[in-house]
Amino acid sequence: MYTFHLREGVKFHTTAYFKPSRDFNADDVLFTFERMRNPEQPFRKAYPAEFPYFTDMGLDQNIASLSKTDDHTVVFTLKQPDAAFAADLAMSFASIQSAEYAAQLLAAGKPEMLNQQPVGTGPFVFSRYQKDAVIRFDGNRQYWKPEDVKLDHLVFAITPDAATRAQKLKIGECQVSGYARPVDIAEMKKDPNLKVLEQPGFNVGFLAYNTQHPPLNDARVRQALDMAINKQAVVDTVFQGAGQVAQNVIPPNQWSYDTSIKGAPYDPEKAKQLLAAAGVKPGTQVNLWAMTVQRASNPNARLSAQMIQQDWAKVGIKANIVSYEWGEYIKRAKAGEHDVLTYGWTGDNGDPDNWLGVLYSCAAVGGSNYARWCDKGYDALIEKAKLSADRSERTKLYEQAQKIIREQMPVSPMAHSVVSQPMRKNVQGFAINPFGVTGFYGVSLGSAGK
Repeated sequence: MYTFHLREGVKFHTTAYFKPSRDFNADDVLFTFERMRNPEQPFRKAYPAEFPYFTDMGLDQNIASLSKTDDHTVVFTLKQPDAAFAADLAMSFASIQSAEYAAQLLAAGKPEMLNQQPVGTGPFVFSRYQKDAVIRFDGNRQYWKPEDVKLDHLVFAITPDAATRAQKLKIGECQVSGYARPVDIAEMKKDPNLKVLEQPGFNVGFLAYNTQHPPLNDARVRQALDMAINKQAVVDTVFQGAGQVAQNVIPPNQWSYDTSIKGAPYDPEKAKQLLAAAGVKPGTQVNLWAMTVQRASNPNARLSAQMIQQDWAKVGIKANIVSYEWGEYIKRAKAGEHDVLTYGWTGDNGDPDNWLGVLYSCAAVGGSNYARWCDKGYDALIEKAKLSADRSERTKLYEQAQKIIREQMPVSPMAHSVVSQPMRKNVQGFAINPFGVTGFYGVSLGSAGK
C-alpha cells in the first residue's frame, strides 16, 4: 500500500477553453489512474486510448484499488509489492489530468480535446499547436514554484532537418536545439556565440530481432547476425567519437549493470558457421527497418542500417532496408511487421525495471518489447526483483536476467552515446536531464529576456 499526500494550493491552468473552479486534488489523481487501468471508465469508453507504459510495467494488473481518504490524500493498494512503483509514478505518463476538465469535455461530447487542448499544472501553459510546425506555451504565473518560471513564452519550432536546426541556432532564430549531428557539434563548439553541454548518455541504441519470424526465432541466427556487425566501425562513423560500443542491453551508469557481460567480437567467419548450423542458406533475405528520426541513442539510423546491410551481405544475408514515418514505424513495429529494426532507449526513471521489464518482459510484447521475445525464466527473475526493496538482492537477480538476454540475443546492443545539448550562450539555468526530457524549469535568457 502506498499513501500519497498531495501538495495543496496547486492550480490547473486557466486557458481560453477551460477555467478551473478548484485547485488540484485527489479526484484528479483518481480520474487519471482509473482511466488508465479500467477500460470501462466512462471517459476511457468515450475516448478509447492506449497506455503502453502503464501496461508494459504491469501497473494495469498490479494496482488493486485506488481511494482517497480526503481531498489531499490518495491510497494505492497493490496486489503484490513493486519496488519500482514510486519511480514509475514519477514518469511523464503519470502526469495528472484534471477531472473537472474531463467531465466538461465528456458533457460537451468532445473527449478527444483532452489531448488536442491539454490542461496541466506545470510551469508552462499550452497556447497553440500548428501541425508539423510549432507548439507555443506561455509562462504559468500561477505555478506553485514561481522561481521555475522565468520565461513568458516558450516555443517549440518543429524542424526535422538537423542541418536546418543547426543553422537556426547559429543565426539566433532559436536558443536551444535538439538532436544535433556529431559533425555539427564540432562546429558549434567553435562558435563564440554558442555553448555545448555534454554528459554520458543514459541510453542504448540497439537492433531488435523479431523472434516470431523465422529464421530469427533461432538464437543461433541472432547470435550470428550480432557478431557479423562491425560495431566499432558503426560507432566511429555514425557517432564520430561521441559514443562507445555497447556490451550490454543497459547503460554502464545504470545500477545493477553486469560488468562481466561482454559482447561477442566481430567475427564474420564464425557467423557464417552459426548460420550454416542453423540451416540458413546464403541469400536469405530479411527486412531491416531504419528509423527516420534522430535520437541520442542513434543520430543516423539510416547510415547505421546501410553499414549493417553491408556487413550482413558478407555472411550471406541480404538485408532490405525499410523506412516509415515515425508514427507509422512504431504502429507497424508494435504489430510485429518487422524482421529487424533499429531502435533505442533512454532511461525514464533510474530503475532497472524501466529497461529489463519494459523492453523485454512477456507483458511488453505488443508494446515496447519489439523483439517480441518471451522467456518465462527471465520473466520470473525480473518479477522477483520487483518484489524486493533490497537493492543488492535486486542487483543479483537483474544480473542473472542480463545473462539470459546475452545468451538468447533478442536484441543486439549497439552503442551508448554521449549526450550533447547545444544552445546560445545567453541561455542560463539549463541542465541536461538524464531521462531525455528537454525541460525549461528555471531557464532564462539573462538580460535578453523573453
